[in-house]
Amino acid sequence: MEVQGSTALVTGANRGLGKAFAQALLAAGARKVYAGARNPESLSHPAFSALKLDITNPEDVKKAAELCSDVSILINNAGVTYGNQVLASPSMEPGRQEMEVNYFGTLAMCRAFAPLLRRNGGGALVIMNSIVSLYPHPMNSTYGISRAATMALTNAARIELRAQGTLVVGVYASLIDTDMAKDLPLPKISPEEVAAQVLEALKKNQEEVNTDEETRTRRGLLRTDPQAVERYMQQQWDTYSPMLGLQP
Repeated sequence: MEVQGSTALVTGANRGLGKAFAQALLAAGARKVYAGARNPESLSHPAFSALKLDITNPEDVKKAAELCSDVSILINNAGVTYGNQVLASPSMEPGRQEMEVNYFGTLAMCRAFAPLLRRNGGGALVIMNSIVSLYPHPMNSTYGISRAATMALTNAARIELRAQGTLVVGVYASLIDTDMAKDLPLPKISPEEVAAQVLEALKKNQEEVNTDEETRTRRGLLRTDPQAVERYMQQQWDTYSPMLGLQP
């Protein structure tokens, strides 16, 4: 997939990883980058083509497909996390919202743009997933469930779109140095490095990107000793849930 001369759309492009994706595409020679955001006034880069886009709003998605019919690369970056647990959380609403944005919003974008990608020669569809797509972290399990859903979406879309020549890329990362992870005192990969790896994957027609050592290690361990990952997650819950007063 050639990035130079392409037209791309990035969701959630006003900050963090989305902004890094949009800037990297421009630097790589993309002809045009549509930058989607719920509040387009928050898009500061003058070279972006600002687009009002709430991926959970069907009218926004429909209008985006009409206005951006020349897109050959769609990067589904928009997402939310609330740090909730499956049973210990006092409400189901945060989990519902994570599913609504991370899964259903991404699905809506894929459905709206798949026909456009076909008409524009196949192109590429990128879905931003997470290391917790692979296993539930008990302190943030509702987010992990929503990302497991986007991982399944990625794999299903790849099967459906292969015949039309669309490259479907699943991106997996641990902690990225953005607002979403700013309060966690743990090693983080920069959003610029994630964006660079994804663009390199597009050039190489690579279907999966495991961006950091933590993700690569966990994925390998899931293949060789999946029970070890579950034991670690159990240890995390047993250690931290009493400190936070969490119980089902």
